[in-house]
Amino acid sequence: MQIIQPHYHGIARTAQDYERMAMSGVVAVAEPAFWAGFDRLYPETFLDYFRQISQFEPTRAAQYGIRHFCWVAVNPKEAENPDLSREVMRHMPELFQAPTVLGVGEIGFHLTTPNEEAIFEAQLEMALEHNQLVLIHTPHLHDKVRGTKRTLDVLRNMNVDPQRVWIDHVEEHTIREPLDAGYWVGFTLYPITKCSPKRAVDMLEMYGTDRIMVNSSADWGPSDPFTLQQSVMEYRRRGHSLQQAIEVFHNNPCRFLGQCPKFDIKPIRVETIDE
Repeated sequence: MQIIQPHYHGIARTAQDYERMAMSGVVAVAEPAFWAGFDRLYPETFLDYFRQISQFEPTRAAQYGIRHFCWVAVNPKEAENPDLSREVMRHMPELFQAPTVLGVGEIGFHLTTPNEEAIFEAQLEMALEHNQLVLIHTPHLHDKVRGTKRTLDVLRNMNVDPQRVWIDHVEEHTIREPLDAGYWVGFTLYPITKCSPKRAVDMLEMYGTDRIMVNSSADWGPSDPFTLQQSVMEYRRRGHSLQQAIEVFHNNPCRFLGQCPKFDIKPIRVETIDE
C-alpha cells in the first residue's frame, strides 16, 4: 500500500531509513522546519538549513524513489529571540518560490510566551499575505491544553481559513476543539512522548477520518519513522479495509498538502477483495 509521511525530519535520519520507508510503501515525505536541538544564533544558519531541506534533502529521498517536500519557519522553541526571528522571516518569502516548499511551518507555541505569540502571529500574517499553507506545532504535554486553546484564539483573531491550517500533535484531550472549528489535525507517533499507534487508531475510530493525518515526525530524539507503518497495521488489524487505510495514510495528506499546487500527488482508489 502507498503511504505518505506528512511530518518527517529527514536531515536527522539515515539513508537506510529512506530505503526501508520506500520498501514499506512510503512514496512521499514532507519535512517541516524544526529546532536543531540547540538554539541557533545567526540568520545565516537558518538560511543554510532551509537550503538543505529544500535543495539537498530531496536528492537523498529521490535515490529511493521518494518525493521530498518541506516547509520553512522559525520554530516556536527559537521564537524567544524576536530580533533573530524577524531577520530570518525577512528572507522566508524568497523560499516560497522553491519547487518543494509547501508553506509556513511548523509554527506556534512551545511555552506559550508573549514572544512566541508575537512571532507566531507575524508568521501567520506572512502566510496569509503569500497564500501559503500553515502547519502548527502544539506544545508538549505539560502545556498542551493551554497552548492549543491559545493557538485557536490567535487563529480566530486573524480570520485564517481553517481548511488551509494543520494543527499537529493533537491528543485525546485536544482533538475535539480544532476538529469542530474546521481545522485539519495530526497525530504524531512517538515511542515515548505524544501518541502511540494504538491510541492513534482509537482516535480514528472515535472521531472518524475527515481532516485527520497521522505522522511519526521522526527526528534526532527518541523516535522511529516506522511507528507510522505500525499504525497502518493496527488500523488494518481492527478490520478496516485497504481503501479505508489508504484514505487515512495516503489520501488525506494529498487532500491537505495538495492545496499547494507543488504537491501534485493525487488521491488513489484501489479495488480490494475485502470491500
